Amino acid sequence: MHALHLYAGSSARATIARNGLQARDICTIPAAAGGPKGLIMGALDRFIFGDWLPTSQQPVDLIGASIGAWRMSAACFKNPRVGLAQLEYDYIHQHYADTAQVSATFGKILHNFYRGRESEVLNNPRYRLHIMTARGRNILQSEHRWLTPIGYGGAFMSNLVQRKALGWWLERVVFSSPNADLPFTTHDLSTHQVAFNAANLIPAVLASCSIPFVLNAVSNIPDAPAGAYWDGGITDYHLHLRYTNRDNGIVLYPHFQKAVVPGWLDKHLWWRHGATSALDNVLLLTPNPEWVRMLPNGKLPDRSDFVRYGADWRGRVNAWKSACKASTQLADEFAHWLEKPDMTRVHPL
Repeated sequence: MHALHLYAGSSARATIARNGLQARDICTIPAAAGGPKGLIMGALDRFIFGDWLPTSQQPVDLIGASIGAWRMSAACFKNPRVGLAQLEYDYIHQHYADTAQVSATFGKILHNFYRGRESEVLNNPRYRLHIMTARGRNILQSEHRWLTPIGYGGAFMSNLVQRKALGWWLERVVFSSPNADLPFTTHDLSTHQVAFNAANLIPAVLASCSIPFVLNAVSNIPDAPAGAYWDGGITDYHLHLRYTNRDNGIVLYPHFQKAVVPGWLDKHLWWRHGATSALDNVLLLTPNPEWVRMLPNGKLPDRSDFVRYGADWRGRVNAWKSACKASTQLADEFAHWLEKPDMTRVHPL
């Protein structure tokens, strides 16, 4: 059984059919929100950033939301293999004795992770990092016990009518490497871009990971518009963006499922889960659902495991470690396919 499935938009599929896939073809790499599900991409990330992309020299835009923000910023370390491996360890071993301390404890994890490495991320000579966050507007401009749930209820109803209407409640704020242009268009949603610096890197990543009603919003990030910032997955859950086709490049997208869902509030809106022309230059790498059923509990790691295992911290850790160990098959299969590209395995997205 193949663990890895490959799907490509029409433009990407035509390019790969002509020339195969070379590291120099990649212009952009997105990384989705999705919490622990993103752990299954660890082995692929380490192969792509540690072994394959270094065989080329072109600049590459990295876009991340939530755990994807953590993954892509770790890829900017001087030794991405070390950074990505540390991310996997830290994420798997997170432990909260008191749910009231989740925000403070997770914040400490991120501060320890980036301490002394901020310049590696900010000054990477090749990778241009873009971190997605969602800034509250109107009654969501600050976090409030009663107004925040009402605001998110309003955001859900507005989004149900039209995705662009979500912008009345939440603005997409993208923190980017200095002088980096956005590698996607922004006609779909109200968007503001902010340049990274040493003061706002960690707050921006923390904000991008701050799931509403689980972690506290991050307020007043340095050199960014004032307000409360939440998980970048709210506005851009799976980064279903209209990517700029720079130099006719390919968007390489390691993702934990075939569907590329636009926003967090679209999770249950199945009619928004299909591919669109925005993904024409995307090559999606995703686990085979049949292979996923062979993982612990027959699924990818996810946030429900915190409840499933409860106080059995070691049980959850062992299950997630087993899934991550199995995911090396995804990287091995991709490496093999790159050597012998078989178009019969590349399905239309």
